[in-house]
Amino acid sequence: MVKIAFLFPGQGAQYVGMGRDIYRKYKTGRRIFEEAQASLDFDLIKVCFEGPPEKLSRTDISQPAILTTSIALLRVFQELNPHISPEVLAGLSLGEYSALVASGSLDFKEAVKLVRKRGQFMEEASLRHPGKMLSIIGLAPEKIEEICKVSKTEIANLNCPGQIVVSGKEENIDLAAKLAREKEAKRAIILDVSGPFHSSFMEEAALSLKKELEKVDILPSKIAVVSNVGAVRETEPDKIKKNLVSQVIHSVKWQNSMELLINDGFKEFFEIGPGKVLRGLMRRIDASASVINIETEKDMLSL
Repeated sequence: MVKIAFLFPGQGAQYVGMGRDIYRKYKTGRRIFEEAQASLDFDLIKVCFEGPPEKLSRTDISQPAILTTSIALLRVFQELNPHISPEVLAGLSLGEYSALVASGSLDFKEAVKLVRKRGQFMEEASLRHPGKMLSIIGLAPEKIEEICKVSKTEIANLNCPGQIVVSGKEENIDLAAKLAREKEAKRAIILDVSGPFHSSFMEEAALSLKKELEKVDILPSKIAVVSNVGAVRETEPDKIKKNLVSQVIHSVKWQNSMELLINDGFKEFFEIGPGKVLRGLMRRIDASASVINIETEKDMLSL
């Protein structure tokens, strides 16, 4: 029997128009968007479907928007394909919240409000500690560790073989980019994000998020969720809460998480949500793994 995992994208996957087709055609999808809208203090539906892109890209707006789109797609997908069910779930950074909703651990409406606040906390921390993120492609991890030591930056994402993201102050990231090119990295790309995420600069955001999580009920997961921080399966509420706080200031170990599943015999993955980022990363992690994208009605009906 084929072992199936569902994967959920993180921030950066957003685009204007995401989820529009299932909102228009399926009551289940429409209900998810309407539940999210009722839980928020801005017009989520309008910004998802009409933009403008610069507003949708704001950290405090893109996070609830991506979560809502991912869960709307998940619910419609489950309705149309009840025979396809996962044995494990995982999500990249923000996507871990989508995975927890899918697992039954976190209530959707609570999750929407929580990631809205998470985005606000991260934005506020970025204003207090301005910084950037840099994607370094084509260098060994030990060389990037050397770069981080010299430039006083921190590893933020271990995405896939040959792609590591670092965070830091603007001038330190510029130095890291220069050092990466000197060490003959294939590419050193400054990312279009508003702050030095997944680093110690987000400490205040993590503390604020911890206080919010104390007010939220998290249930034992019906399906295990792979933690970004530890790259291990988790089902216990206390550990889940601890991981969500740690995730804000520690590296996202996506490559390690996927290798854990591949070593456990998973070969079929469904990326549920906007974009195809996780599929691209999986090609670099294990080209033999199958990743099916579920981001439109057409994707669901083609199965």
